[in-house]
Order: sequence, then structure tokens, then C-alpha cells
Amino acid sequence: MTEPQMKEKNLVFAADLGGTHLRAAAIDDSGEIYHRLKRTTPESASASDILSALVSAARECEEQTREHGVVGKASVAVAGTVNISEGTVLTAPNIPSLSGFRLAQSLGAELHKPVLIENDANAAAVGEMWQGAAQGVRSSVCITLGTGVGGGIILDGKLWRGADGSAGEIGHMAIEPFGGVRCGCGSQGCLEVYASATALVRMVRESAAHHPDPKLPGPEDLTAEAIYRWARGGNELAIDVFKRMGVYLGIGLASLVNILNPEMIVIAGGVANGWDLFSEHAIEEMRQRAFPLPASRVVIKPGQCGDNAGLLGAAKLAFNGSPAVGT
Repeated sequence: MTEPQMKEKNLVFAADLGGTHLRAAAIDDSGEIYHRLKRTTPESASASDILSALVSAARECEEQTREHGVVGKASVAVAGTVNISEGTVLTAPNIPSLSGFRLAQSLGAELHKPVLIENDANAAAVGEMWQGAAQGVRSSVCITLGTGVGGGIILDGKLWRGADGSAGEIGHMAIEPFGGVRCGCGSQGCLEVYASATALVRMVRESAAHHPDPKLPGPEDLTAEAIYRWARGGNELAIDVFKRMGVYLGIGLASLVNILNPEMIVIAGGVANGWDLFSEHAIEEMRQRAFPLPASRVVIKPGQCGDNAGLLGAAKLAFNGSPAVGT
């Protein structure tokens, strides 16, 4: 007797396109990842270069997973505001070449597959609900702390996109409106300029200008990761910057708690790796500012999916039948 052949799995090519990195994977409907890659997001004034990077990643994932199943759809989480029904990136402050670009249609024409696009933080929120920290939670907010600050809102188990698809732009709530730092969105005092990886670098540079610290790396080597390592090593300036970031984040958390009364707030993204350096300050500030009942109820915890949150969420949305633009 011949052994029964294993059924081919239905796979989705999922990509998470951030201001710094492009991550991609082939994922099945149980959340298993079969191939994963990470590349630097092209620094280009041309959207075609971004498109080429996505096409290359998709073809690599498809080639590497042929023995597991068939990639039937593509789903891209983008660091920006998107129109999912038209497949258009409306604004992408950290990837300006994509603003106004019909990404789904262009990528679909190259891959000959239907393509879904979604905001990256929305995708991360879905990923954490599906496979991560917010499993079983009906109302949650996911805040992604990376190059910028994003947010995704889950209400009654469903992703809330808002009337125009721009809901969840938590990074652009004003927490220091008068005399605050100018944000890439055009406003000033946004949470993004106080609680992101780029914010950590800016705050250290500003502090070092007034209080030079020869132990800190030079400007060319000053990254959020370097600041994290120096804080771990006990550098007081780096520790203080993480504390300040936590306080600003706590101001934003208080508004979310008062407005949405969520069961859980998940803190994801690369900066969340420094959770124990800022979480205490963020939670304390939130409790001082938010109404006591929702503040005592809400659970604030780090994400569990790591860099895979956006990829998993993008795949889940595709499996759930979110609008995709055909070829």
C-alpha cells in the first residue's frame, strides 16, 4: 500500500513593511511560519524600489515553501494609513515614497495573486489577538513602539478601522502640544516623538549635548539598540531617557484607558524589548491620570509575538477574507 499523500497547505505570503526593516514570511492558517526573512527597507524616493523588494521577498518565500503548500494570496502590513478597499497607501510618514501609491494593485500585477494591504499596527494587534498576548481577550489595544509609534484597536473581537480606515493612530495623539517636538506628520508634541526608537536617540543626543558622557557611543553609532545596551549596563543617562519615555507613554495610556476602557493594552515593537526599563514608569503615570476603575482593571503587558506580530496579523486577515485587490 502506498502512504497517503499529505494535503498541501494553503499559505499566505505576509510582509511587514516598516520604516527600517522589511520582514516577510509564508504562513499557514494555523499560524505556522514556514519561511521567514528580514531585509533593510530600501531608502529610496521611488516606490518602484519598495515594490521590487516586496516582489523579491515574495518569490523567495514561494520558492522555499513549495514542498509545504501553495501561496494563494499576499498580504502586506504597511507603516502608514491605507485604503484597504482600493489597495492604496494614503500616507506613510516613515516611507514617504509610498504615499499615494496603489501598492496592492502593483504588487498583485507582479505576483499574479490577490493582495491585501493593512496598517502595520492594525496587523500587529490582530497577530497578538490570534497567537499572542491578547488571545481570548475581546477588547484590546496594541501599541507598536518601533521607528515610529503605531496602534491597533480590537473591539468585541474585531479590528476597528474607523470611518476612513485611519483609526488607531495612537502615535499621533498630542501629549506635549505646546512647545513640543515637531513630528513627521506635521503636528507637534505627538507620542511618536517621545516614545519611539527615533525618540530615544533624539533625547539622548539632546541630553548629551548639555551633559556630555564619554562612555556613550558617538553620534554615528547612537541607535536605540545601543542606548538599550548602555541602559542595561547601568548608564544613568540612558536609564533616565527610558524613564522619560515611559512617563510620556503613560500619559498616552491614560487617555486610551479613559476613552476605550479596554481589557488589555499590549506593548509591541522593537522598543518593547526594553520593557523593564520603562514599563513601571508608564503604568504608574497611567494610574495617576486615568479613572481608577478602568485603570485598575486594564492589563498592560508586552507582546508575545515579537517581530512576527505584524506578519501573523497580515496572514490572519487574508485568511479571514479581508478585502484584497485582484490582479
